[in-house]
Amino acid sequence: METLLQLDSNLLLLLNYYHSDFWDFAFWTISSTLIWVPLYIMIVYAIVKGQKWQSWITLLAVVVLVFACDWISTDILKHGIQRFRPTHHPDLKGIVKTVFGYRGGSFGFVSSHAANTMGLAVFSSLVFKNRYYSIFILSWSFVVGYSRIYLGVHFPGDILGGYILGASLGYVVYKLYGRFLPKFVRLTYFNRKGLARGIAEQFDRAHVMQIVFVGLLTFVCVLIVSKVLLH
Repeated sequence: METLLQLDSNLLLLLNYYHSDFWDFAFWTISSTLIWVPLYIMIVYAIVKGQKWQSWITLLAVVVLVFACDWISTDILKHGIQRFRPTHHPDLKGIVKTVFGYRGGSFGFVSSHAANTMGLAVFSSLVFKNRYYSIFILSWSFVVGYSRIYLGVHFPGDILGGYILGASLGYVVYKLYGRFLPKFVRLTYFNRKGLARGIAEQFDRAHVMQIVFVGLLTFVCVLIVSKVLLH
């Protein structure tokens, strides 16, 4: 265990080493929840547009998923394991690089950012079943996870643990959602065996791709603003 913790610390220092004013602002913004509100709105829009009045079941599943990811990662694991964040670790708090003085709470295992974003990424990928969307939303989760390492508030192991938790919960919630959906809504154009494929067919490809467009546009805007602020 000591060897793994030391490797985790060494990897943190490697990934956290390079900093610049440009990337400081960029990753600080990427790590913010508010900047991704347009992305979340587009996901909700695609669900409601595709499923109409049935969409409340899918949206309820998303709410349950996010609540579970956040509750387990924060109230159970962080407070139960009590592993210090790098910014509060006695051996690292004077070494790790931070941004704008942000240090976060005392404990960091597992990362709630990683759990929440990966949970949403896995669940929505299974629901939409669109290759380009899946590539984008998983990449988005990875970038958000790295931003937490860049800011110095999480070890790589915290992020990995969050990804495992989020992916597991995302898959479990999807399986429960797929199993109980027919009990709430009578979907007449596909049978139980075609359930997974049938759910995906409810969504217009154009609406799903609009999510990708808005997400990529958000990334581009963050980079442009970060560049402009340097002048």
